[in-house]
Amino acid sequence: MRPSAIRLLNILVPVKRSVDYAVKIRVNPQQTGIDTNVKHSMNPFDEIAVEEAAILRQKHKDAVKTIKAITIGPSKSVDTLRTALAMGADSAIHVEIPESQPSPEPLAVAKTLRAVIERQNSAAASDADKIDLVILGKQAIDDDLGVTGQMLAGLLGWSQATFASKVDVDIAKNEVLVVREIDGGGEEIRCKLPMVITTDLRLNVPRYATLPNIMKAKKKPVEKLSPSDLGVDYTPQLETLKVTEPPTRVGGGKVSNVDELLAKLKEAGIQAA
Repeated sequence: MRPSAIRLLNILVPVKRSVDYAVKIRVNPQQTGIDTNVKHSMNPFDEIAVEEAAILRQKHKDAVKTIKAITIGPSKSVDTLRTALAMGADSAIHVEIPESQPSPEPLAVAKTLRAVIERQNSAAASDADKIDLVILGKQAIDDDLGVTGQMLAGLLGWSQATFASKVDVDIAKNEVLVVREIDGGGEEIRCKLPMVITTDLRLNVPRYATLPNIMKAKKKPVEKLSPSDLGVDYTPQLETLKVTEPPTRVGGGKVSNVDELLAKLKEAGIQAA
């Protein structure tokens, strides 16, 4: 009896170019959004996703066949893809949109990822060439919506594990054991491949790309696509009416005794229950 072939993992890692986490966010003069003329970098949660894909390759060796990064954005987003390639991705896809166009909404992003996955899987010569694992950040730090992964899993009909703090892939059993971050601590779930995983902060610590890997990343392939190539419409479904900064916090005051404190509370209209 011939032994069954070892399953090969093809991992897709979506990454987003966002305002750098160290930049102080300011509202633009038109009050239509934030000022984007600042330093940008890869969304930190997506860095964790790229690192986890690289860790899976270190752990499972040749069983991880490919790691492919993908981003949606203007031409400058290629720099974000090059970072992912320097961290361990083999190739990348850039779905390019004009600089003036706003970032697509989560549903449009999920539909784009579905189109890319279906495009590759339909053209695959065998199951060994099909994408069967998507790892992405649980949210982007610019909009904090945190729903793209869930939408993608719903569109594909795949298993999903969100807010992952630990990932253990059993390739032989075609299963993934994930520990999720929840309010009460951790929740352990077991899912069948193919699946979508969204990463939490405690999953890993992303590596710094070394200079040799940065140089190698410049030679790795980046495929350029447009939304029309994938049949996806990026017309916004939501309209932002106005963006304003939160009101300046007013400093507190000091009281010398309990009676003065009670008087202040009474003036403020706060009464005992």
